[in-house]
Amino acid sequence: MTQNAFDGNMLVICAAGLGLSSLLGSIIGLTVRRIPHSWNDIFLGFCAGMMLTASIVCLILPAVGMCGDPMQWWQVIAGVAAGVALIGVLDRITPHLHHISGLGEEEHHAHNSSLNRTMLFVMAIALHKLPEGMATGVSFNGDGSNAMAIALTIALQNIPEGMVVVTPLLMAGVRFFNTAAIALGVALLEVAGVFAGFIIGDICALMLPALLAMAGGAMLYVISDEMIPETHSHGFQKPATYALVGGVLAMLFIEAAV
Repeated sequence: MTQNAFDGNMLVICAAGLGLSSLLGSIIGLTVRRIPHSWNDIFLGFCAGMMLTASIVCLILPAVGMCGDPMQWWQVIAGVAAGVALIGVLDRITPHLHHISGLGEEEHHAHNSSLNRTMLFVMAIALHKLPEGMATGVSFNGDGSNAMAIALTIALQNIPEGMVVVTPLLMAGVRFFNTAAIALGVALLEVAGVFAGFIIGDICALMLPALLAMAGGAMLYVISDEMIPETHSHGFQKPATYALVGGVLAMLFIEAAV
């Protein structure tokens, strides 16, 4: 089997894994309907730690290494800034997942008051899922082991996120099968993001350091603005912090092993 065939198979496996992990979380959410805050915060804290390490060790540092000459590091800085700016813009025009899901106070955005609340929720999920998939796809143009590690961390995050996705839809009166169809669509969008990220990175090889850094910056924004505040807003910040540290260590061991 050639290296290209191997990478292609791993790309398909990772894309399928991300989609299935999101569906698994949604299935659990459809079954359980209510997630204890303590378990949600601990698991999200662990995933935040893993994603924090992955964004730096698997995306930003490899991008720096590809630049070689320190005079080219501007590509990494520009890429991280672009990733942060992209998610920041999406964050301003869409609602936060944890606020709409009922896990926190309601947040208002000036540009979406006239839109249906449920459709805003679906839009927010979709726009947050696509960059996650693209981060995995772009990383396949660099070190394959880094790509596998990133896919694993995002897949772990997808489980609690998938659980939180379906609950507010059911509570808003969306039918069970419609909610299941929405969960499937969101999972497929992340799968599409994996292939889109891979194609973009393959076509724009010269821009690969900036694209990897952009994916890392996007992940850093989501961790700081969404995941960590969510885990510290229900009185379980201590176990969530311990879980975050555990996630950092686990990701370091995974990166060393793959």
